[in-house]
Amino acid sequence: MELHRGRLIDHIQLVVRDLKASRRFYGAVFEVLGIPVGGEAEDYFWADELFISSADSRAARGQLTGRHHLAFQAKDHAMVEAFHKAGLAAGGQDNGAPGERPYHPGYYAAFLLDPDGNNIEAVFHGEAKRSAASVEINF
Repeated sequence: MELHRGRLIDHIQLVVRDLKASRRFYGAVFEVLGIPVGGEAEDYFWADELFISSADSRAARGQLTGRHHLAFQAKDHAMVEAFHKAGLAAGGQDNGAPGERPYHPGYYAAFLLDPDGNNIEAVFHGEAKRSAASVEINF
């Protein structure tokens, strides 16, 4: 099986009710997943290509986004388990404990609901050879 991951979506924005609660939740799970927060301002923060803003941010135009499912790649089972534990401690709600899933052999994942009800997943696809760790873009 060959999977192509990495640049299908350029970026995504979540507009949330409580930016501080979301910053606490995402900060905790990003730390476990090794994803640095790229920056933040009064009404938004971002990590890689995920932007999270309050409804009163200029980009949001006062509208909350609907429920989304976002999945982050984990490097192993332990990272999936740490994601789940950290997310629960930071205000997330369990939506599927760490474990094997039937999507393909070796699919090990955990699911949490963030403070706005978005379904956030950490997944380890099993042992696989990657063509690159990430895509680097320089300006």
